[in-house]
Formats: sequence, structure tokens, C-alpha cells
Amino acid sequence: MLLLALPFALTVAIGGGRLIAGSEWALIPLLAVGPAVAAAIGGAAYTLAAGAFALVISGVLLASMQSPPSHHATEVGLVAVTCVTAAGIIASTVRRRREHELAHVRIVADTAQQVLLRPVPGRLGSVRLAVSYVSASSEARIGGDLYDVADAECGVRLVVGDAQGKGLAAVQSAATLLGAFRDAAHEEDSLASIASRIETSLRRQLPGEGFITAIIAEVSADGSKMELLSCGHPGPLLLGEAQPQFLDLGEGNLPLGLGHLAPQPRTSVTIPLHGYDAVLFYTDGATEARNSAGTFFPLDSCASVSNPGCYDTLVDRISQEITRYVGHAPDDDIALMLIYRDQSL
Repeated sequence: MLLLALPFALTVAIGGGRLIAGSEWALIPLLAVGPAVAAAIGGAAYTLAAGAFALVISGVLLASMQSPPSHHATEVGLVAVTCVTAAGIIASTVRRRREHELAHVRIVADTAQQVLLRPVPGRLGSVRLAVSYVSASSEARIGGDLYDVADAECGVRLVVGDAQGKGLAAVQSAATLLGAFRDAAHEEDSLASIASRIETSLRRQLPGEGFITAIIAEVSADGSKMELLSCGHPGPLLLGEAQPQFLDLGEGNLPLGLGHLAPQPRTSVTIPLHGYDAVLFYTDGATEARNSAGTFFPLDSCASVSNPGCYDTLVDRISQEITRYVGHAPDDDIALMLIYRDQSL
């Protein structure tokens, strides 16, 4: 309400200043400030109201003068207010139209994000899950980082990845991978077969040499072990009673989309989950975030990881800590997925 009253308050203040200063000060043209401010914060009708009010104040000031100003001075003041009001009405109309279009685009982007990155259930099989996604583009709200989970017969299968590039090309790559994973996770008998299905889809649907770094994992039905297949993606962070540590998945596994260049098939790694409370998957937006000094964010030793507390909120707390560390919105997309045991059991 205070902001909406600002143009009218400025008009009154300028009018009062004109009465105090006297006729020797040509302040009437300054009354155009009111409708100019109104155009910046409101619509066409609001701007017209502010302009009409400024013209009324101009008339009151002219009528109250003991020695009327010259016709030239009067015309300059009235024309200034009228022209600024007219220009403000046009500008505010264009601005409102663009705001409406932007709001529509954001609704479409939100819908696309719900389709591309479906909500992850809090529990699947023997494990609990939590995810966090932060897009580097506040306008688009979606990017090339991706994640998904599937409740297959053999256990919980998941994928976390990062598509090469930015913008719509990266979104298209992510959508292609997720579509292939959602089918293959229920039909294939191994992680290598899932990766092969994804490779086929990428070659068929994406031109050029685009690729996606990703990690595909499977938690056994009883929750005792996890198999991981890295496709050029960094290993997850293991959390438990011991010091947090990054899992080394070895080298040589090429990103998805470049598998045909590898001299040998990808190999997976299986680890026991006993002794680990949680496994944190992430994209490079988390580990490559830099502060003002150019130092990378210490994911394995940050405050949130060092004192994880409730795992239900850990990924959100990590995302917030990264933003504080960088000092502004992230320069790259950040996707975090946490697989953890139910602490109440």
C-alpha cells in the first residue's frame, strides 16, 4: 500500500515545495515525476490516475499564484505532465504484457520440470530418499542435471547425471536419458544393459557428439548392498560413523553417448551398505561451486555433512550452504539425491 501511494505522495510533496518556494521556482514540470513512478510500479489505469492527479495539482498551483506565470512556462509544465503520463501508460501496458508472458512461460517451465524431474517418493523398498534440485537459470527453472528412481523387482534403481551444455539442448538430452531409463530400469537385468539402452536412445534421438555423465545404481531388495556403474560421473559421498568419504569408482568408463568409443564394456562396483547410514549422489555443480576467493565448495567436510542431523532435510541444508558459500545464485545446476536408512528403525 505504501508503494502504491508513492506517486501521489511525490506529487503532493512537489506541489507543497512549489508553494513554499514561490513563483520564481519553475517546479511545475517536476510534477511529471508522479506519473513516471506510477508507470514503473503499476498498470495503465493507475498511471492515468497519477497523471490526472498531477494535472489537478498543476491547476491548483496555477490558480493560487498571485502573479500568473507566462503562457510559455504554463504550457511547458502541463505538456511535460501530459507527455510523461501518455508515455507511462504505453510503457506500463508493454511491461504488464511482458510480465504476463513471463508468468506463462514459468508455468510451462514448472510443468515441464514436473514431467522431466518427477517427484521422488520418500521411501522405496528398504531405503528412504531425499532430493534437491537448484537450476542455475531462475527464468527457466530447469536445466541439464537429472535424477530418477525406479522400484524394480531386484531392488531400487536410480540414475543421477549431468547433460553436456546448457539450455534446451541439455534439457533435451536429459529428457532422452530419463525416458530410456524409466523403461530399461524395469526391463533389463543389469546396470550395464540399462546403460546400453540409454546409449541406443541417445544415438537415435540426439544429433552430434552430445554426452551425459551419469551414475546408475541399484540397491538390493534387502538393502544390504549397492551396485554402482559410473559413466564418467564422480562417485557418491558415503556417510556413516566414519569420516565422510568419496567412493572411488575407478577410471575409464566413458559418459553416456560416447560408449562406442570405449575399448571395453563398462564395469560396475558393488559395495556393502552395512556401516553406512547414507549415500549422497550429486552433480558437479555442488563440488565445483566457488566462493569469492575461487575455492571449491568442500562437500565432504561442509557443516551440513559434518553434522548431518536429520537426513530428511540434509540435501536442502547442503543446497542452502552452497548458496551461502558462493554468495549468490549458483552458476551451474545442482542436483542432490540422498539414499539413507530409516533412522527410526
